[in-house]
Amino acid sequence: MLRKFVVAIFILGCFILQCSVFGSISFAGIIPNLMIVLTSSFGFMRGEKEGLLIGFFCGLLNDACFGSFLGFYALLLMYIGFLNGKFSRIFYPEDIKLPMALIITSDLSYGFICYILMFMLRGRLQFAYYFSHVILPEALYTTVVTLFLYPLILKVNEKLEAHEKRREQKFV
Repeated sequence: MLRKFVVAIFILGCFILQCSVFGSISFAGIIPNLMIVLTSSFGFMRGEKEGLLIGFFCGLLNDACFGSFLGFYALLLMYIGFLNGKFSRIFYPEDIKLPMALIITSDLSYGFICYILMFMLRGRLQFAYYFSHVILPEALYTTVVTLFLYPLILKVNEKLEAHEKRREQKFV
């Protein structure tokens, strides 16, 4: 129950930060995608199911506030969370290389899929412009923010796991 509450606070907090604080300090209209950082982080820390669920709720929140139709971002972030969860077997908390690589890959994939489904299929074929002015700057900005946000997510996850282990030992 505590984990669900903390994850809900994280989702709402990251969404509010992304929309308000980072919206006002955007660089050339680009803001970091905290929903991808959160979805990817919990995916490779906790596994496919948790990544999928957190991705769904992060995406649903994006859909409700910014989407043209309900479900696009939810489905996209669900896949990202699920695929990042596949790496939970080789995740080591002390190594930041894997999380950074997965978050960068997730953000680039997110931008590329959004380009294909929202622009290219409508006849806008300026991929080089979109990549250099939207996808790549967002991935770089998200990477910089990840250096500060990921350790916080990791620390909270470790505390939640320690709390869950203590609670399990009480009942055994």
